[in-house]
Amino acid sequence: MSTITISKSHLTRGYTIALISAGFLSTTAIFIRYLTQTYQMPALILACWRDWFVFLTLLPILALGRRVPLRVSLAHLGYLVLFGLVLAIFNSLWTLSVSLNGAAVSTVLAYCSAGFTALLGWWFLNERLDWGKMLAVVLSLAGCVLVSNALDPAAWRLNLLGIITGILSGLLYAIYTMMGRSASNRGLNPWTAQVYTFGCAAVFLLAFNLVSGGHVPGAAARPADFFWLGKAWIGWGVLFLLAAGPTLAGYGLYNVSLTYLPSSVANLVVTLEPAFTAVIAYVLLGERFSWIQIAGSVLILGGVVFLRIYEGWLATPVKPVVEPPVHA
Repeated sequence: MSTITISKSHLTRGYTIALISAGFLSTTAIFIRYLTQTYQMPALILACWRDWFVFLTLLPILALGRRVPLRVSLAHLGYLVLFGLVLAIFNSLWTLSVSLNGAAVSTVLAYCSAGFTALLGWWFLNERLDWGKMLAVVLSLAGCVLVSNALDPAAWRLNLLGIITGILSGLLYAIYTMMGRSASNRGLNPWTAQVYTFGCAAVFLLAFNLVSGGHVPGAAARPADFFWLGKAWIGWGVLFLLAAGPTLAGYGLYNVSLTYLPSSVANLVVTLEPAFTAVIAYVLLGERFSWIQIAGSVLILGGVVFLRIYEGWLATPVKPVVEPPVHA
């Protein structure tokens, strides 16, 4: 007789992948903050190059490996183009938020997506929305409010654009998460989906920069601005590391986690990213959290820990299968 707890092992694998993804993603804002502060690189130009580098790095890896299918049906292609548009808008808002709010605060603001994801997953993907998940969402959102200093009226007066941009990036992150889960439900390989979405996002971001004429904050004012870094080879190196490291690995593993976990659960797990980012930003960029912001981070972490315990409790082990005796 043997007992196999498939659902619990499935959860464990999904949580582990999501946590590793959060670790990679937590360094993203640090790279972006460095580029915007050191080279004053406009946000949408940075986002455009970042997506191009991800696409140009991942495509030959998948083509040479030949283990991941690169061909998709026309129906899937249309979906992936729309997925890429969502990613392009999210990357634009997220990069702009980092330049306006700093690495730590912008990362936390993006995770107001936890509430959006739970609601969107319930409405569109028929995912469960019970008291346990709602409690985790409330803890996460309360933590985001404290970390962003949203209770202080002065924060809204002095940085209204930054807060709005950060919250909108959270909404787009939620939509991106939901579409990633939907892509998994459609049978799309997560790495195939990633190479197509980042390729489409790169094209959309190129168009955003060319059409805006400099009227959109952070966009290129003229075509020559695309080569903003010029001969700053260290800057180009950091930009490539941003794409090939935390972006490629972080988003890729996040998409893989969505094949094991509901979108709302995966999104809540990676809310650990703000805590990781806060520590790195403290050490490398000198960004400081107040005690209220620390309390907010604890709430976010508490929500993730509670959710893992709760989901594990709900997971139902598969009943033991007793093989019939073999008669000689």
